[in-house]
Amino acid sequence: MTNDLKESFITDSPPAPAALAAKVRTLAPSMTRSMQRVAEAVACDPAGCAALTVTGLAELTGTSEATVVRTARLLGYPGYRDLRLALAGLAAHQQSGRAPSVTADIAVDDPIADVVAKLAYDEQQTLADTAAGLDTVQLGAAVAAAATARRIDIYGVGASSLVGQDLAQKLARIGLIAHSHTDPHLAVTNAVQLRSGDVAIAITHSGSTVDVIEPLRVAFDHGATTIAITGRPDGSVTQYADHVLTTSTARESELRPAAMSSRTSQLLVVDCLFIGVAQRTYETAAPALAASYEALAHRHTPRPR
Repeated sequence: MTNDLKESFITDSPPAPAALAAKVRTLAPSMTRSMQRVAEAVACDPAGCAALTVTGLAELTGTSEATVVRTARLLGYPGYRDLRLALAGLAAHQQSGRAPSVTADIAVDDPIADVVAKLAYDEQQTLADTAAGLDTVQLGAAVAAAATARRIDIYGVGASSLVGQDLAQKLARIGLIAHSHTDPHLAVTNAVQLRSGDVAIAITHSGSTVDVIEPLRVAFDHGATTIAITGRPDGSVTQYADHVLTTSTARESELRPAAMSSRTSQLLVVDCLFIGVAQRTYETAAPALAASYEALAHRHTPRPR
C-alpha cells in the first residue's frame, strides 16, 4: 500500500456515481478540514454542486480551486470535470428514486418496530457503501494469495475477533489451514513463524489497533503476504499491508457503537474473500465442504421423542 493516499485511490476508471457518497464517508476522516468541506458539499447536494464550476465550488466551500481538484482526485476522479459528471449522475439517480423514510438515529424511547426499521436501513446502507467502495483489484490479489497459502493467520480483537473467527472457520471447512488469533501475545509468536507463501490478515475498523498491527508487522517483516481489512485506508495498519480491503465507515450512535455497525461491513468483505478463495480452489474446496457437512449431519438429526 503506497504511503501517498492521494495516488492510492486513483483508479483506471472513475468510480460509479452511486459509489460517490460511499467514498466520501470512507475517506472523509483522512482528509484535511478544507477538503472535508468540499466532500461534504458534493455528498449533501450533488445536483447543486454539479451546476458549479471549480471556482464556484471553491467559493461555496470557502476553499481554493486547488483544494477542489485535490478532493476530486482523492475521491477517484482524474479531475473536477469527471467529478461534476458523477455528481450529475448521482443527482439523477436520487431524483428517480424515493428518499428513505427512516434514518439510523435510534432514540432511547423509540418503539421496537422503529428500531427494527432503522437498523435494517442502516445495515443495508452499510453493505451498499462497502460494496461500492471495495477495490476489486485489491480483493482479487488477496484472494489469489489466500488460495495458494501454506497457512493463513488472522488477527482481530473485540468485535473484529468475531469476524476473524468466522473467516477462519469458513476457510478450514474448505481444507485450508487457517487460525484466528485473539490473544495479542500468541498472535505475535505465531506471526514469527510465517514465511513467504503464508498469508496474514488483520481486521481492525479503526486501522490503529496496536494488538492487531503488531502481529501484522511481524508477519510482513518475515515475508508473508499481508492483508488489512479496515475502515480507515489511511490507518497505521496499512503500512504493513500488501493489500488493503476497505470497509464502510458506518455512523456511530449512542445506542449503537462503531463496533456493532462496522462488523456488518467486515463480514461482507470476509464473505467476498472466502467465496473468491472457494472459487479458485473449487476442485478441493467442494469435496472438503461436502465432507464437513457429512461429518456434522448426525448432529442436526432431531432426537426421537
